[in-house]
Amino acid sequence: MGQPISDAALDTLFRTARTANGYTGDPVSEQDIRAIYDLVKMGPTSANQQPARFVWLLGDAGKERLAALSSGSNGAKIRAAPAAVVIGMDLEFRQHLPWLFPHAPDAKDWFGSEEARYTHAFRNSSLQGAYFIFAARALGFDVGPMSGFDNAKVDAEFFGDQPSVKSNFIATFGHADPSTIFERLPRPEFDQFNTLA
Repeated sequence: MGQPISDAALDTLFRTARTANGYTGDPVSEQDIRAIYDLVKMGPTSANQQPARFVWLLGDAGKERLAALSSGSNGAKIRAAPAAVVIGMDLEFRQHLPWLFPHAPDAKDWFGSEEARYTHAFRNSSLQGAYFIFAARALGFDVGPMSGFDNAKVDAEFFGDQPSVKSNFIATFGHADPSTIFERLPRPEFDQFNTLA
C-alpha cells in the first residue's frame, strides 16, 4: 500500500523543516485548520481511540487567554502568531469506542483503571499532536510546539466544561519568518541511540 514519497516531501516534513519562533503576517483560516484536522484524524491511535481534543485559536482574544498562562517567551510568541492550538487529551476516550472501534463491542471495558486511561490518553494524544505537526507541514505551514505553560490553568480556561479533558501540549502555527529560525541543533547518529537485536 505505501509508496516512497519524494525527497522534496521528506525535506518539507523532516530534513529542512524547523521549529517556528516567529511568523509572517500571512493569516491562517478556519478552512486551513479543517484541512489540517482532516489529515490528523487519519493517523493511527490504539484501538482508534482518538483521545486528542483540539482548541484552535485564531483571534487575538483567544490567543491572549493562552499567552497569559504560558511561561518565559512563549506568551509573546503566542500573541504574535497567526494561530495557536491547545492539544488536550480526553481521559474518558473509552466512551466513544462503541462507534470508533465497533468491531470490538467491549472495547470500552478494556480501560477500567484510571492509570490505564491516563497512559493511553497521553500516549495517543501525543501521537495526534505529532500528526498535527506533520499535517501542518504537509500543507505548507510551520509549527512551534511548546510545553511551557500552566497545565492546571489551561485546563480550567479551555476545558473547564469538560472535566475529563486535560492539556497535553500547545503550539503556534502559520508561515515562519525565516529570520526567527535557530540554527539546527545536533541530531544523533544511528549507532548512538539505537540497537539492532
